[in-house]
Amino acid sequence: MDLSFPILTVLVVFPLLAAALLWAVPALRRSWRAYGIGVSLVELVFVAIAIYAFNMGAAGTIQLTEQYAWIPAIGTSWALGVNGLGLVMIVLASFLVPLVILARSEGDGGNPDWVYVALVLVLQACMVLIFAARDVLLFYIVFEAMLIPVYFLIGYFGGPNRKRAALKFLLYSLAGGLVMLVGVVALYVVGPGGETAYLMDSLEGLALDPMVERLLFVSFFIAFAIKAPMVPVHTWLPDTAQEADSGTSTLLVGILDKVGTFGMIMLCLVLFPNASRWAAPVIIILAVISILWGALVAIASKDFMRLVSMTSVSHFGFIVLGIFIGSTTAMTGAMIYMVAHGLSTAGLFLVLGFLAKRGGTQQIAAYRGMQRITPLIAGLFLTAGLASIALPGLSGFIPEYLVLVGTFAVNPIAAAFAVFGVILAALYLLLPYQRMFTGPPEDGIQGAADLSGREKAVMAPLIASMLLLGFVPGLVLDAVTPVAEAITPIVQVEGS
Repeated sequence: MDLSFPILTVLVVFPLLAAALLWAVPALRRSWRAYGIGVSLVELVFVAIAIYAFNMGAAGTIQLTEQYAWIPAIGTSWALGVNGLGLVMIVLASFLVPLVILARSEGDGGNPDWVYVALVLVLQACMVLIFAARDVLLFYIVFEAMLIPVYFLIGYFGGPNRKRAALKFLLYSLAGGLVMLVGVVALYVVGPGGETAYLMDSLEGLALDPMVERLLFVSFFIAFAIKAPMVPVHTWLPDTAQEADSGTSTLLVGILDKVGTFGMIMLCLVLFPNASRWAAPVIIILAVISILWGALVAIASKDFMRLVSMTSVSHFGFIVLGIFIGSTTAMTGAMIYMVAHGLSTAGLFLVLGFLAKRGGTQQIAAYRGMQRITPLIAGLFLTAGLASIALPGLSGFIPEYLVLVGTFAVNPIAAAFAVFGVILAALYLLLPYQRMFTGPPEDGIQGAADLSGREKAVMAPLIASMLLLGFVPGLVLDAVTPVAEAITPIVQVEGS
């Protein structure tokens, strides 16, 4: 269905205008939570319109396209469009934003709550724009611009060492962005040039010197590997997750880190296909290392927010493995994994955030016996954790199964190591559950209350979504499978 108005631009501009209005009209600030949730729910209505207009039968193609001249002198355009993967990621981001706003406790962190909401709305606009951008320079600008709201969300609304964590996040991200900028500039030099030099449609199929293509691939891949994050450029994540507000961590790990894997699929593979095949063997090794190292460090973690962040390093290893192994099945699994991980990680960060507010600490050892005191928190942590380690019937099972099956068909050795990571996953979930929720309660936490009505309202949609994706995976499969079928041949070697 064709729309008579630019729905993707509306999805970007609406939360930006809402954030500006919150800054400009002090009277709105007193109702910061209702205002933020109201805006994000209206955004979901616009997302529903985009879904209705999207032709799922052609999900592998770019749809809802818009293109306007922006800065012709440097070859960039306001060009937007989504395939099934881009649409799914926009839906996930728009689904999590109202839950993050609802989860925030009033006065938490000592800074004005309305500022938090305004920053989240700005970040939402950036998330939509980066998943819809069809111009490489526009993508890069948003890739860098979204660091601003995230930096302030970490640095103003986090723990005691939040400023240090925010600075480390910023330095790592800027370093990756600067490397990527070299590639962006080089693309203009070696590309077709002209007023639409950075359009992805103009750059696909570009005949490049093999060495030039490899250097361009590396410049983009480094930035995406930092964002993903992959071993060995992952060390900013545990520090950030430990200090950031749980809602910020939800958006950062659940959505923004997916920009890294999204960029690998939509830019690295599509724009630099030969270099992608060249680099795939090394990337597969790094992905396997990420799976195992993330799991091992998670098992050893004493802070539960660091634990969740390191499990995410392991999960991103599965996603990257699925992207570069050269199997349509694994690629499909990687794309669904991006959604499933967003849901389970959101559940873990938010429910542990509720627990930390009751106990005043994130140390695992401080919460022995909490199942008897807060059975809902215990049950929800276990459910979200089981979804993250791929229990059948929950959101993580289908994507992890597809990644492993697809990898076994192409590279049994890599698959065997990945299966060992699955075994380790059971340990990094069940051991902290045992330490925090079983046994006799600690004396200092016996009066802790279980979830409030507001907190239940946050967790209910997340758990429902994990179950829905587990039992009806076709809701996402139909959207991403055509994308995987179109892109996977890029990294397949001859005869595979």
